[in-house]
Amino acid sequence: MSTAALTGIFVRLKLSLLRNGLRQSSGRTAAFVASLVMTLLLAAGQLIGLVVLRGNAHAESVVVLLTAVLALGWAVMPLFFPSGDETLDPTRLVMLPLRPHPLVVALLGSSLVGIGPLFSLCLVVGSAFALAHGAFALVVAVVAVPLTLLVCVALARAVAAGNIRLLTSRKGRDLAVLSGLVIAIGFQVVNFAAQRIGAAGGIGALDPVAEIVQWVPPASAIGAVGAASEGSYGVAVAQLALSAGALYALLWSWQRSLTKLMTAPDGSTLAAATEPSRKESVSGLHRLLPEGRTGTVMHRSLRYVWRDPKTKAAWVTSLAIGLIVPLFNALQGTGSIYLACFAAWMLGIQMYNQFGQDTSAFWMVALTISSTQDAYDELRARALALLVIMLPYMALVSTATAAVLGEWQGLPEVMGLSFALLGAMLATGALASARFPYSIPQDSAYKNVAPGQGGLAWISIFGGMISAVLMCTPLIALTIWLHASDFESAPWLMLPVGTAYGALIAWAGVRLAAPQTARRLPEILTAVSKG
Repeated sequence: MSTAALTGIFVRLKLSLLRNGLRQSSGRTAAFVASLVMTLLLAAGQLIGLVVLRGNAHAESVVVLLTAVLALGWAVMPLFFPSGDETLDPTRLVMLPLRPHPLVVALLGSSLVGIGPLFSLCLVVGSAFALAHGAFALVVAVVAVPLTLLVCVALARAVAAGNIRLLTSRKGRDLAVLSGLVIAIGFQVVNFAAQRIGAAGGIGALDPVAEIVQWVPPASAIGAVGAASEGSYGVAVAQLALSAGALYALLWSWQRSLTKLMTAPDGSTLAAATEPSRKESVSGLHRLLPEGRTGTVMHRSLRYVWRDPKTKAAWVTSLAIGLIVPLFNALQGTGSIYLACFAAWMLGIQMYNQFGQDTSAFWMVALTISSTQDAYDELRARALALLVIMLPYMALVSTATAAVLGEWQGLPEVMGLSFALLGAMLATGALASARFPYSIPQDSAYKNVAPGQGGLAWISIFGGMISAVLMCTPLIALTIWLHASDFESAPWLMLPVGTAYGALIAWAGVRLAAPQTARRLPEILTAVSKG
């Protein structure tokens, strides 16, 4: 079969998987359409902004750095944020008579179908248009735009293929933790780089950095458009050649990874049967947990955190980002002690899709839920297990941030607000777990949502997080009023008030989610078992 024919088959397969996934329920269709509309609106806004930037003295610095941030995001985000794409899972193609080179081309073609590539294309087109002046520059832009997009997609897939073993190997779980830390730090690099680019007042300070980055693929392809507009034809050709060479190297690396994954056994599991037994690391903690269903569920949840590769990676990235964001800003001198609340926001995400984290094994849990009280006990125990980690961690982040900033007087207040936000996240997470469960496939290390459910996952998580922030509005208003009134004991008052408010709202959320869980148990079981 020719490469072109195979590529067409994979593209149609991608579209069929997406279409069939959306047909499973009207909720998934609505979530996908909503996420598509929001992405298109954001892309349109970015495109208009880049068009307006045309002719600006610092336009080249902005678009070159923006392209570099986009590429870095493609390398980091597919491993951190949920994505569902059956055509990118090489283990499903092991038994097919496909040669590596045509397979890579076909997978690359199917990877260009989706919301992410569409958003990136709008961004790259706007960047090229902002710099293109003259006929030769337009010709270079026509080459640079698809070349930049291909490099971004190939980079994401090469990184993803290279990290599969880190999340599927039992022996490689420590490497998975390291990978999670790298991902967390990389995400923050993307975040703060984007903030610097958006700082229009001091945009000229980015020119020296852009002079270097414009020689780094794929930003070099966009830099070639600017060089062509200035009449530096040799520089433009050299920069295009750099991006083309990077694309070739990424495809070669991706092909090697695919060949290894599809032909070589996972050496880390070959001797698994002969490994000596070890005492469970949480067995001591288990003796400290309460008896009955609550202790059993807490023990199971904590064991997932320690032993399940995907759950561990999610926790590591959340813990790392929750610490990096407030401390990074504090060390830069631009932070606020209130940024310590971000740790509660990040860790609260772990409460979402609680039943999906059990995957197909949830049927064993479902057998033990026969009433609203059983569902309440299950959700409450899962929330308590998370609090075993969350509460001391949030206290640590708040204390460290206060120490760096030297704002010890605000520590009790921030801890109270953090506990309140955490309670709201637990409440909305419990409700989202009951109302919007989705499957987490276990046969792919870099896929966290089943096909067709990506929009559902995004709407569930971000809708819940926004709702949690809104729930904390009364407490935020109280904090502002106390400061406006110059109430000296405001920080110490907010600690017990915030703690009590968080506990009350978490209890209410679990109480509301319990009857929905018991009533929708068959639907939840079906949803989480699809992966």
